Amino acid sequence: MEIKIGEKVYDIEISELGEGKVKIVVNGKEFIFGEINETKEKISIAKASFPKRDFSKKEILAPIDGIISEIFVKEGDFVKKNQKLLFLSSMKMENEIVSDLEGKIKEVLVKKGQKVKKDEVLIKLI
Repeated sequence: MEIKIGEKVYDIEISELGEGKVKIVVNGKEFIFGEINETKEKISIAKASFPKRDFSKKEILAPIDGIISEIFVKEGDFVKKNQKLLFLSSMKMENEIVSDLEGKIKEVLVKKGQKVKKDEVLIKLI
């Protein structure tokens, strides 16, 4: 399926994953939308796949500009690949940031409520 916004045409694919989740693929980038209910109010979650990056630096970068809304790890924690690290709010959407790699957290460089820019280092691993 294609969608045209202005003069730009995007290839999109939409599929239902069950449990209230929907997967949308736009020009090869995958987004998963769903709902969680932690505080009796629904929060929209997007999990996006981003371009490959250099893992030798052992850094977790902000994929987009936004505000840190929740941090789930601290210095000294050991994280596994695909483990939830934090939520980054952008455009009224909660983006779940997960670890691309395994390691021990050396430093958490952000705080809840902090504004961050795209490609800013959020967490350093050993």
